[in-house]
Amino acid sequence: MRMHGHAHVHLPSATDPVLAATTRASRVVFWSFAGLCATTAFQAAVAWYSGSVALLADTIHNAGDAATAIPLWIAFRYARRKPDRKFTYGYGRVEDLAGVVIVGAILASAVVAGIESVRRFADPEPVAHLWAVALAAAVGFLGNEAVAIYRIRVGKEIGSAALVADGRHARADGLTSLAVLVGAAGVAAGIPAADPTVGLLLCLVILRIVWDTGKVVFLRLLDGVEPGVVDEIRETVRATPGVKEVTEVRVRWSGHRMYAEVNLAVEGNLSVEEGHAIATEARHRLLHLLAYLSDATIHVDPPEASGTSRHATALHAHGGLPGHGHR
Repeated sequence: MRMHGHAHVHLPSATDPVLAATTRASRVVFWSFAGLCATTAFQAAVAWYSGSVALLADTIHNAGDAATAIPLWIAFRYARRKPDRKFTYGYGRVEDLAGVVIVGAILASAVVAGIESVRRFADPEPVAHLWAVALAAAVGFLGNEAVAIYRIRVGKEIGSAALVADGRHARADGLTSLAVLVGAAGVAAGIPAADPTVGLLLCLVILRIVWDTGKVVFLRLLDGVEPGVVDEIRETVRATPGVKEVTEVRVRWSGHRMYAEVNLAVEGNLSVEEGHAIATEARHRLLHLLAYLSDATIHVDPPEASGTSRHATALHAHGGLPGHGHR
């Protein structure tokens, strides 16, 4: 017996929760993109004016952060499409692919910043107008932190790993902007190598972001979830009246939508209607537990035959085929 139904995300004034979430995410991406573009343009002008390689590295990183908003915005637009006969789970995977693009863009910015820093060691150039470098670093921090707060808050509310990762990326950008001040202070103290040195350190920070962000993105792309989610689902279903055993729990993400499949056991002498009622209650409890759970499929079995391992078909032959079984 399989139970299907509408998405059950708790969002205020939303007749279609999934549509409301993706529309909200698109708005976040658009405004954060605009804010980062303004910040990056200001820093780029100061980097050219002052000749600071540390500020240039930070500017390149911020430009990469702004650019990642483009595939993310496209992904959220696709996520608004309804499931069809070809993509029966909808288009949420486009968001996961956008996450891969984001990781690639961050990696590219690290490579560019590192090459430019090494070049400045071999061919040092003076850094002028240190006051302007300091001002640009402060603007970079404030702009990125505002974007980070916005992205992370909304990303957590709608369950979007890609949006949260992009927000954490912006936060790291803000912190590296402050590091530019160290380079400027070193140059002011008569240590010209401080500027490219900070540029290389920023490169290492960016590579760490690539690693941390990549783990989250690829976890979801490979249908991985946090173990705690599985435990919560199992405990919630087990606490449902009439459930004797929870034999299997499978959970996966598709973009910012979570789907769950649960095999549970009930008394074998119950009627179909009674088993249906238990499954309905279990599903309802799950949708209240996880606000970003789009749907749950409940399979009801008697205790002696619960779980896919007990549904295996013994070795048999038909239609002229060699003997075979089904697990």
